[in-house]
Amino acid sequence: MNRSSSFSVKTELTTEVDFQCLRRWVVAFCIIRFDLEQGQVIEECYPPDCLTQEEELEVAFKSFPDSVSQNHNRSSIHDCIFFFRFRRQSPAVSENVSSTEIVELDSEGRSQASTGAKIEWKLESGKNGIVSRFLYGYVFNRQRHDERLKRGGEQKSVVILSHSPYSNVFRPLLQIMGPLFFDKGKKALEHIAAYVSLWPVPAPGKQMELPIGTATFKVYLPPAHSLPLYGDFVLEESASSMAPFLPTNQSVPQGLFHDADLFGIFRGILLHLWLLWELLLIGEPILIIAPTPPQCCEAVAGLVSLIAPLHCSVDFRPYFTIHDPEFAHLNTLHENDNFPPMLLGVTNLFFLKALRSIPHIVSVGNPAHHSSRSPFSSRNSTGRIANRPEGLGFQQLSLKKLSPSSLLKAVKTKRDGPLCLMSEHKEAVWTSYAAVTKPDTSILNRLIDVGMSPRVEESMSVVNNEILRRHFLELTTNFLAPFGPYFKTTTPLEGSSPFVKPPPLPSFNVEDFLSSLSTRGAGKFLSKRMSSNWLELYRRFLQGENFKPWFQRRRAVAVQEQNRLWRLARMKTDIKRFISKMPELEIVDAFHAIERHLLEEIQLQESGAALPESASMYQKLKGDLQAVFNVLPKDMQELLLMNPQRSTYLRRIYEPVKLPGHASIQVALSPCTSPR
Repeated sequence: MNRSSSFSVKTELTTEVDFQCLRRWVVAFCIIRFDLEQGQVIEECYPPDCLTQEEELEVAFKSFPDSVSQNHNRSSIHDCIFFFRFRRQSPAVSENVSSTEIVELDSEGRSQASTGAKIEWKLESGKNGIVSRFLYGYVFNRQRHDERLKRGGEQKSVVILSHSPYSNVFRPLLQIMGPLFFDKGKKALEHIAAYVSLWPVPAPGKQMELPIGTATFKVYLPPAHSLPLYGDFVLEESASSMAPFLPTNQSVPQGLFHDADLFGIFRGILLHLWLLWELLLIGEPILIIAPTPPQCCEAVAGLVSLIAPLHCSVDFRPYFTIHDPEFAHLNTLHENDNFPPMLLGVTNLFFLKALRSIPHIVSVGNPAHHSSRSPFSSRNSTGRIANRPEGLGFQQLSLKKLSPSSLLKAVKTKRDGPLCLMSEHKEAVWTSYAAVTKPDTSILNRLIDVGMSPRVEESMSVVNNEILRRHFLELTTNFLAPFGPYFKTTTPLEGSSPFVKPPPLPSFNVEDFLSSLSTRGAGKFLSKRMSSNWLELYRRFLQGENFKPWFQRRRAVAVQEQNRLWRLARMKTDIKRFISKMPELEIVDAFHAIERHLLEEIQLQESGAALPESASMYQKLKGDLQAVFNVLPKDMQELLLMNPQRSTYLRRIYEPVKLPGHASIQVALSPCTSPR
C-alpha cells in the first residue's frame, strides 16, 4: 500500500456525503469520551441515528482498553489502535438463524443464470430488511496524561464501524483520521466521510486504489470466499478463486487478515502454531490472553488468517470484554459444560476465573510492549512492524527453550495452569488436546534471526511472515484437497443434448468419504507432517463449525460453474444439425427443454434481473425453439398450440425455417384454447 504520511483538510472538497455510497465501506464514525461521572459517552456518531441504543452502548464499552490490565506510564500522550467485533442486536436479524446459515439462489434466480462461474449469496433476513449479523469496530484510542485533570488524565477514542473485516484498509485510515480528529475536531469526520463516499464499490480479491486527501491506499481486499455472508452487498464467488492451488503472488490475500503479524505475535510460542492451526480448523473454543488490546487483536487476527483459504465460521472476537451481552451467558457455564465454538481475545485476567469451561487457553504478547503498542498500531502499509525492541532469533530461542532450566520452568507453568498469569505474564499454551500435525522443522529453520537493529528487523519480520503464511496456506490447501471430487463439474458429451438439466454433483456421505480416504491415505504432503491418527482430524473437522458452511459454498460455486458450462454449450449448439438426425419423440423432448430455458430467460428480463448476455441467449433460444417447432408434424404443432401461453409467444417468434433433410412446414397459428 502506498500512502502519504500527511493529510490536509481541503476546503475545496465538498462536505456533502453520499451516505448510501459511504455505507458500502463504513456504517458510522464515532467519537467516544470516557467521563468520570457518566462512564463511556458517545460525543459524535456520524451519520446520526444509524445505531440502536444497545449498539451504541456496546460500541462505547468496547472502545477503551480494559483498565484492569493497563499499566500507566508517564508519557503525556499515549495512542493505540485495535479492533473488535460484535453481534448486532437489530430486530431485522432473525433470532433462529445462525451466522453460518445461507440462502442459495434457486435455479430460476439470477445467480444460476450468470456467467463467469460467479455465484451470489445473501443472508437470511427478517421483516425489516437484510442486515449483517456482525459489526467491526476499528479504534484509535488516545490517553492524555495531565496532572491538572481529575485522576491525572483523560481518554477518548475515534471509532470506525463497518460491516467488513478490511483491517488493511481501516488501520491506515485510522492512522490518518485519529490524529486529524484531535487536531481539527468534528470537521475531520465530515471530510474523511466525503472521501470514503467517493471510493468505488469494494471488489473482493482485487487491488483497489482508495484516495484519501493527499494519500492513496493501494490494497488487496480479501477474496469473496473468505468474507462472511452479509446482505448490504451481494458477494460474487468464482470457481477460480477457490481452486486448490497456491497463488504465485504472495501479496494477494487468500483469506482474512492477511496483514496480521504471525511471527511477531506468536514469536514466543512458534512451536505451538501447528497445534493452534488444528484447534481453529476443527472449530474448538480458544481463549487468547494478552497484556494489551492491540496484542490480543493481533493474535486473534493471526489465528483466523492461519486457516486460509478456509473461511472461518467460528465466532471470533478480537477484543472481548465483560460488558459484552454474551458474557452473561458464558459466565453461567460450569467447568464441565461444553463451551460454544468461539475465539476470544481478552486482556482482563478475570476471564481466567469466569470462563473455566473453555478448554484451550493461549497467552501471548509481552508487557514490556505497553509503551509502544506495536502489534496492531505501528505497522506500516506492507504489514511490517516498526520500532519493536530487539529480541532473540529462532535458533537462540530454541536453544533457550531446550535448556534444563527452561524445561523445568515449562513443566511448572503447565502444572500451575493459566491462573499463574495472575502473578506474572508469560507466553504459553494450556490444552489437553493432542495435535496430529507435527511442527515443520524445515519451516522453522528458514525463519530469519531478527535480533538485529529495528530497521533490519522490520524487513526480516516480513520475510518470516511470508514463510509462515505460505506454509500454512499449503497445509490447509492439501488438507482440503480430498474434497475436490465432490466439486467436480461436467460438460455435455459430444452428441448429447445440452438442453437437458445438468447431472447433479457427486453425492457426499461422511462415512463413505472417511472410508475412501482411509483407503487412499492422506497424501504425500500430509503423511510426512501428521501422525498415524490423521483420519481422526478429518472426522473432527467434519463435525466442527467450519466444514458445513465451507462445503455448502464450494458446492454452490461448483453447481454454478457447471451451469455456466452447459449454458455455453447451448449457445454454441447448431440446432439445425443437432435435430436433423433425431426421431420425432426426441425432437419433442428437445422442444420442451428449449422452451423451459426460454421461459427462464423471459422471467429474468421481466424481474429486472437480466444479465448482460441474457439478450443474446434469449435470441439464440428463440431461434432454436422456432427451428425445432418447424420440423414437427402438423398434428404435433397443433397439439402444442393448445396451450394459450405457448401459442402467444410462438406467434411472436414464429418464422418458418427450412432445415436440411426436412421439408419446410407452414402452420396456421389459429387461436386455440385448451380443453376444459
